[in-house]
Amino acid sequence: MEPYAPIAEQYGDFARWSRDESPCFADWARGAAEDPDVLGALSGLPKLKQQPNLVFAAARWHGVPAPGPYSGLRDALLGEDGLAHGGAIRATILARSTQTNEVGRLATLTPAFAMFAGEEPLALVEAGTSAGLCLHPDRYSYAWSTEHGPVTAGDGPRLECEVAGPFPEQVTLPQVAWRAGIDLNPLSVTDEDAMAWLENLVWPEQDKRRERLRTAVGVARSDPPAVIAGDLLTELPGVVEQAGATGPVVVFHSAVIAYLEAADRVRFQEMMTSLVGEGRCHWVSNEGTNVLPDLTATGPPVPEDLSTFVLGVDGRAVAWTHGHGSSMTWLHP
Repeated sequence: MEPYAPIAEQYGDFARWSRDESPCFADWARGAAEDPDVLGALSGLPKLKQQPNLVFAAARWHGVPAPGPYSGLRDALLGEDGLAHGGAIRATILARSTQTNEVGRLATLTPAFAMFAGEEPLALVEAGTSAGLCLHPDRYSYAWSTEHGPVTAGDGPRLECEVAGPFPEQVTLPQVAWRAGIDLNPLSVTDEDAMAWLENLVWPEQDKRRERLRTAVGVARSDPPAVIAGDLLTELPGVVEQAGATGPVVVFHSAVIAYLEAADRVRFQEMMTSLVGEGRCHWVSNEGTNVLPDLTATGPPVPEDLSTFVLGVDGRAVAWTHGHGSSMTWLHP
């Protein structure tokens, strides 16, 4: 999904993206995309605050039942507590952001981390880390269901992933010596309100994701990662330098660069390409197909009807991945 697209297009895309996993959100998004009054009200929000997941989460935060009919959402958004100036839903949209911290994505990120597993433990740096829940890939167990049978690794809470393509026959989990994240508005795993908001961002029908989030918060609370407040475009090189004192550095991000404007996406890619070229770090990216188009183009053409992220390693596409980590297509032996 493209957060800078026209509003109706965003909501139409979100309806297609969510149809198999949240009938409620798909219905809400279709309704909004075809509703001139709601589109007009949404247009009064700042551009990055118009995105469906944020608007729907704010509505739920203020009591709109989900699953529930589109009419309930519509009445709330157009009511006195909705999107008008002074409305509680509008205030929540302006004060908060999505910051979805989906630990299930580790099932698709960790095979990329494993490419760098060696004698030395890694130093992990996550750009756009939210609460840092994905900074603990070594605290989970994994079960990848491949065409040739299961591939498993690790100890801890179990993350499962359906895999197509020439996936490795064995995945060696890296050891992690150091971990930190950067975020404009980092969340603390000890902040109950912030964690309640993260849970509220999970789509209505996805009870398994909700339970996984609660488990991930518990894992992170046992050893909270360092989370640095700052702009990844300016802070990242310094954090990479700091991390490099402890071991080989891997910078990673997932569903983050889409929130940068086009020029800043190019700037970020140039910065990461330079850091990799100088041998200062490796780079694991997991973004929508159009976010880093030069990286996407290093793999086979993505089918037009496939809603997917593209997993990249050092600027090269290695897999297509489900946005919440439940499946992936490995592209190279």
